[in-house]
Amino acid sequence: MSKVYAYLADGLEEVECLAVVDVLRRGGVSCETVAIAKNPLVTGAHGIMIAADRIGGEVPEDATMLFLPGGMPGTNNLFADKEFMGRFKEAAKRGVGIAAICAAPMIPGQLGLLNKKKATCYPGFEDKLVGAILTDEDVVVDGNVITGRGMGVAVDMGLAMLEVLTDKATARKVKNSIMHPDREN
Repeated sequence: MSKVYAYLADGLEEVECLAVVDVLRRGGVSCETVAIAKNPLVTGAHGIMIAADRIGGEVPEDATMLFLPGGMPGTNNLFADKEFMGRFKEAAKRGVGIAAICAAPMIPGQLGLLNKKKATCYPGFEDKLVGAILTDEDVVVDGNVITGRGMGVAVDMGLAMLEVLTDKATARKVKNSIMHPDREN
């Protein structure tokens, strides 16, 4: 069974985080939120409080995928935690999938994890995606790396992750159940 960990830091983009977590959970994927600080309450960029499922920057051995929501200064706050960054990079090198949206793709980019991978990000962060093959697509899946442009495509990001972690039928079922504009009638 797939296990996703979503890492949260103060200043994250709330909708990017919660939309993805919601879609994954609707699709039956275990997804836990993790506050990298010692406080489980994370304050988003727009003042919305999120209570994380757990605290600390550990990467559990059962992780299938690690998800980084974007937003500022949340992305910078994640990147500033060097211990977590070391664990994140090590997990990715072991083959754990990584997903990042908005500004957050700069993290795997700066860690050298996007080399020769197609990727996208929020406009203005392209130079931080070191080694990536840049695209302006809303959501990009390239092997075990999934990137998205921003809040407006957060549901699509979650659906892409769900399809990778389960199958097309599960993603389509969730897409239809939430009345996604591109649903199949």
